[in-house]
Amino acid sequence: MPETRFDYIVVGAGSAGCAMAARLSEDPSVRVLLLEAGKKDGALEINMPGLIGKVVPPNKYNWSYWTEAQKHLNGRKLYWPRGKVLGGSSAINGLLYVRGHARDYDEWAQLGCTGWSFDDVLPYFLKSEGSDRAPDALHNTDGPLKTTQHTSQSPLNTAFLNAATEMGLPYTDDFNGPNQEGVGWYDQTIRGGRRQSAARTYLAEAMGRSNLSILTEAQARRVVMKGRRATGVEISRRGKVETWHAGREVILCGGAINSPQLLQLSGIGDPKTIQAVGLPVVHDLPGVGKNMQDHLDLTVYAHLKDPISLFRYKAPHRGLTEMAKWFLKKPGMLSDCVTPVGAFLKTDPALERPDVQFHIMLGMADQPHGFEDPHEHGFGIHVCQLRPHSRGTISLGTNDPLAPALIDPNYLAAPEDLRVMREGVKLVRRLMSQPAIRDLTTREKDPWHGVDIDDDKTTEALIRDKAETIYHPVGTCAMGPADNRNSVVDPSLKVIGLEGLRVVDASVMPRLIGGNTNAPTIMIAEKCADMIKREAARQAVA
Repeated sequence: MPETRFDYIVVGAGSAGCAMAARLSEDPSVRVLLLEAGKKDGALEINMPGLIGKVVPPNKYNWSYWTEAQKHLNGRKLYWPRGKVLGGSSAINGLLYVRGHARDYDEWAQLGCTGWSFDDVLPYFLKSEGSDRAPDALHNTDGPLKTTQHTSQSPLNTAFLNAATEMGLPYTDDFNGPNQEGVGWYDQTIRGGRRQSAARTYLAEAMGRSNLSILTEAQARRVVMKGRRATGVEISRRGKVETWHAGREVILCGGAINSPQLLQLSGIGDPKTIQAVGLPVVHDLPGVGKNMQDHLDLTVYAHLKDPISLFRYKAPHRGLTEMAKWFLKKPGMLSDCVTPVGAFLKTDPALERPDVQFHIMLGMADQPHGFEDPHEHGFGIHVCQLRPHSRGTISLGTNDPLAPALIDPNYLAAPEDLRVMREGVKLVRRLMSQPAIRDLTTREKDPWHGVDIDDDKTTEALIRDKAETIYHPVGTCAMGPADNRNSVVDPSLKVIGLEGLRVVDASVMPRLIGGNTNAPTIMIAEKCADMIKREAARQAVA
């Protein structure tokens, strides 16, 4: 029988969990257990950036969630991919390294999250980053998370940037630099053509430590409580139920869906939600599962005159050539992300920061999320609203711990969200009408072809019919002041009113940041690991 007692149990080996386990296990005097419901991450399609279309659709490395029917999206249920593998969603994401706007974090601090302003969190972004940029006040070169500037040579990227110039849009050399606003190239969590997931970086560095244990295919069922204190985790593994014990802390890193679900399964949350499925209430904390925010996204596609999209690599000889390049570590289509350029822009010049984000897509899609391979030459531009006003929920549909939670993002419940999406779509279509792009295309893909760019009513109808997630759910265990009934964790990420229990992942964000969420989630883990170490050092001296 293996030893089941540890100092720290980290639940979820995703972006935050891998970073947390790696940092805590740097102290050889503590024993750390990392639990992951999914498998190991040795698959080629995970490691190879250009094969992202193989890991986003439903597969064994993916939780493959679906939302509840969305009232404001014509009753559609939306597909939500989340990583179920070592590395979590960093093993299946779009590989973009984006921190968000500095003002986003200052806003957290203004909401009562003391110690989370941009000046407070920047050191932890730097600690995590291993950039190929020159080191300066905003970039570091020796952190675990390796990032690379662009390598893609597609003419579509050049066309996007030139069209932006023709439209009078500003250019920025660095979306994580002093000025986020503008068009430019994304830094990528890629190095040497290989995906740099949290497992391939943080966890790989920590794997050989004798004080770190990792259990895969171990799904958490509930947090074990003794009075007000978390003492361990009950899991399902190999068809059996097991209990593993934590002497110091249980740290939930399951993400914006699984962390609030696990709290509720443990009797921690809104009593009405918990009692509705027949579970006992252990701790009244009404904010659990509330405050959900996500980036809603829509893609406008166009047909190309010439065969310059990713579809050209469907030809066997080209595909084999690209595969050979990747194995030989030479730059090529498979070593780069499929959305290498983009923009952060304002739909209203009076705004203090961008409110929409663009990503170019170097291929055509008939179905979202890679459900179907491209079958013709084309490309698209994604537009997402960065700061939604709508709020959704995660709740229990059953007391079965292995059943998925009920996911209701409540997209477009706030009218302002629809307005921003509509104006963002207008910006995209104007960009696509500039000569640099227009000269490469034949027409927009239906249903946009023939729709007047200023036809607001039709545009809004198409948004309701076509919009999808861009995979950035946050906020469901929101950080805030302990005296706020909507807060789930305090600024030290401790679950309010309990001992020995923290949540450390994207669910603690009180407001969704203006950008991709992988880098901020890792930053959160870096900062919390530092707090835990400092607290342990103080207790040792006391």
